[in-house]
Amino acid sequence: MAKILVIDDDPAMRRVTSRALEAAGHVVAVHANGRGAVRDIERDPPDLMITDIFMPEMEGLETIRQARARRPTLPIIAMSGFTFEEQDYLGIAEKFGAIASLRKPFRPAELIDLVNRLLAARDADLGQQRDL
Repeated sequence: MAKILVIDDDPAMRRVTSRALEAAGHVVAVHANGRGAVRDIERDPPDLMITDIFMPEMEGLETIRQARARRPTLPIIAMSGFTFEEQDYLGIAEKFGAIASLRKPFRPAELIDLVNRLLAARDADLGQQRDL
């Protein structure tokens, strides 16, 4: 079980994502934009963060940048439903510090598989650090 922070301005997407993660046994906290999420990262760090790219108040790229500055090892997944021929925003998100991305819409199984892989990699890295 992991604590996962989900950030998306679309209430339906927050609900669907949260339900899928909770059904997989995770504890989920949600925010509609990055501003409140960044404050939560300071107070009660999650094990993994999932953020939309395009949101009001604080968009996803800035949210990723600030989260990475506060928690350098936090696994971050960027997600977006927008596609632009000139810009690959999910690729840009990875340059800002996301370690994976999901294009909306996605199947819940895709989300759970990605989350499980990232958490397993994080746990393996933590185990290696303890062995040193």
